[in-house]
Amino acid sequence: MIWDTLLLTLQLALVTTFFLLLVSIPLASWLAQSKSKVKPIVETLVSMPLVLPPTVIGFYFLVAFSPGNAFGNWLNEWFGIKLVFSFPGLVLASILYSLPFMVHPIQSGLAAVSPSLKEAAYLMGKSKRETLVKVLLPNIRPALLTGMVLSFAHTIGEFGVVLMIGGNIPGVTKVASIAIYDEVEALNYQAANQYAAVLFVATFCILFLVYLINGRYFKTFWK
Repeated sequence: MIWDTLLLTLQLALVTTFFLLLVSIPLASWLAQSKSKVKPIVETLVSMPLVLPPTVIGFYFLVAFSPGNAFGNWLNEWFGIKLVFSFPGLVLASILYSLPFMVHPIQSGLAAVSPSLKEAAYLMGKSKRETLVKVLLPNIRPALLTGMVLSFAHTIGEFGVVLMIGGNIPGVTKVASIAIYDEVEALNYQAANQYAAVLFVATFCILFLVYLINGRYFKTFWK
């Protein structure tokens, strides 16, 4: 049961990080370059999960996607999509809750790239998409790696959001953070320690690897 819960947590973190990367690259690119008047509003919305209690986000997800709500009922009846107390619901909630951890590093990386790189790419006939994929992104590898790892680690440690939207269904929505809480409530500290120790070691190793890789990258870059 312990390993099933840990594998489910790993699956949630991997799937969330993958979709976050797809969503965050175009969004961060727009934020890094745009001078639109709505940009501060978008940046505020993206950054809100940093300061907003996770239970607030989880509560509004629960209300919006509940079958008793018009929107949730429409999704269920027309598309057969059930987001409350389901793994897809956990993924969607995790994407929104971890969004700033992916967007901000990529946005900062793109903003720091020299404008001459883009201008040179445009002069060579590259489109905006080609310039982003083939020129800009390869030059911000550390920012991409940082965003991916922060999003992955943040998803692993989620509690409030996953509890509100997913509940506590073994094998479906019961992730490690929920399992730790359950074991502590049951005074089963040995099992809680097993979950916590695995997460602690895994998180330390991932972060250490990121700092190591980024350090080597910058040393090579500046030589």
